[in-house]
Amino acid sequence: MLKKLSIAIVSLALSAPVFAEKEFENHTNMMDHGDGHLMDMTGGMIMGQNTDILPGGCDSIAATKEITVHAGHKYAKKFPGRMYAFDVQEYQFEPCTKLTINFVNDDSVRHQWMMHGLPKYLYPKGMFHMEVTGPGKISGTLIFPPGDKTYLVHCDIAQHMEKGMKGQLKIGKGSGDLPSIPGVTPYVIQDDYWDTEKEPNDISDVIIEEVTELKETVSSNDSFFSGLTIIGLAIGLLVAPLLARKFKDMSAGEIISYLFELAQSAISMAIKLIKWLMSLVIKK
Repeated sequence: MLKKLSIAIVSLALSAPVFAEKEFENHTNMMDHGDGHLMDMTGGMIMGQNTDILPGGCDSIAATKEITVHAGHKYAKKFPGRMYAFDVQEYQFEPCTKLTINFVNDDSVRHQWMMHGLPKYLYPKGMFHMEVTGPGKISGTLIFPPGDKTYLVHCDIAQHMEKGMKGQLKIGKGSGDLPSIPGVTPYVIQDDYWDTEKEPNDISDVIIEEVTELKETVSSNDSFFSGLTIIGLAIGLLVAPLLARKFKDMSAGEIISYLFELAQSAISMAIKLIKWLMSLVIKK
């Protein structure tokens, strides 16, 4: 019985399929579908390929360059909180440069390297797009237009860009830096784990503590102005956060104009109050 069971186990092990990781594939046998659109049947695609047509404003090709871009999870380890990344986050080239990109996907998922904002008369949808289901490699070529401009390069697979797979490519001097490029520019929206429901209470506690300290400071003074000082400072502490929010996106001129409007409104209300009090006194 034991011998038969052993034979059955060995037979089952030999007949079971062997699951191995996908081998690295170099996507070189691409089918040309026209308009710079190339595809194969194993997960490789290029959109907007341009190897010889000069963009308007380019008299000739200024330079011929070739780069290798790696994409994968391991390149995000140097950016805490990110999941995917390119190995390089910033590139810079001369206008009218002919660039060949060897895009290497080191993961076993689909990744992309794409640019937007290119001239639509030459690049359909204004886009150059490379895609490969990894692990694998694909190569594509484009010619940059003239002028100084900064382009976003990123992976457009759902959440991959948000998780870190993006960079910027500057032509000439560029047109400034893009936000939230890992390792290059600050994130526009930082991860925030504060309990926002407790924030108002925290502010109130601080105000109460500061008012108490002020009260103790002037408690030895029995004059009428001591009470007014405490009231004025307390009002100021309460109003300060509101004014800070109000003035956040205003220029200095707008703030001064707004304060003048508030002063005029306060004076107008004071005059009306005085007139009303005088009318009461006259009636008596």
